[in-house]
Amino acid sequence: MELRPNRIKRKLAAGEIAIIGSGFTHPDDIDAIGPLGFDGAWLEGEHGASDAAEMGNLTRACDIWGITSVARVNRNDQGLIYRTLDRGAQAIVVPHINTKAEAENVVQGGKFAPAGQRGLFTSRQGYAVDNYFQKANDETSLIVLIEDIAAYDNLDEILEVDHIDAFFVAPSDFAASMGHIGNIGHPDVQAKIDGSIEKIVKSGRTAGTLATTENVAHFVDLGVKLFMVSVLPWVGAGLQQFRSKAGIG
Repeated sequence: MELRPNRIKRKLAAGEIAIIGSGFTHPDDIDAIGPLGFDGAWLEGEHGASDAAEMGNLTRACDIWGITSVARVNRNDQGLIYRTLDRGAQAIVVPHINTKAEAENVVQGGKFAPAGQRGLFTSRQGYAVDNYFQKANDETSLIVLIEDIAAYDNLDEILEVDHIDAFFVAPSDFAASMGHIGNIGHPDVQAKIDGSIEKIVKSGRTAGTLATTENVAHFVDLGVKLFMVSVLPWVGAGLQQFRSKAGIG
């Protein structure tokens, strides 16, 4: 048995753009979007229902379609990080990383020795895989959320931490941390978001962010390679178009 490839990790390593879809809470959702071309499925464990009990089936559905299971945990806890990996996730997203030490903690929980100190368990991804502990780090992605003004202030040091695949700038929390809750479009917020991305790209690391159809070209121009998109606005837009064609107000 060969270790399943991590599609997002490989695309980012090749300098290509990778797209993660969000809004999926059931394996059947992932089956439905499997043929559409997403590189990954965002499994929401910070604000949503995805936890250890569901993670096995959610990640199995991702494996069937060859898309990366991207699980967001709700805290920077080493045990939680590697338990989520043990349940089959190929990528971990950790919120509110504001210091170099916090970024290093993510690596310690998400990588086997010598890079980290992830607890030794074969995990579902490793069943029947020869030398799994020697291979797993190469197919495991770690993504940290840059979503506070404190992270912006400490970004140079955070970017020094190895083994992190993407530094993902999260706009809503970023705005709130600057005193502009609910106002992502405030010029000061936009300047700090763009400045963070520019600094990440200039350092040679991979930048990610939440994007929409309306602003994705702007972020591509800045050098962003990893995007998370919610499918719900697309569903809503499609419904409105349908209603218009049907003559419904």
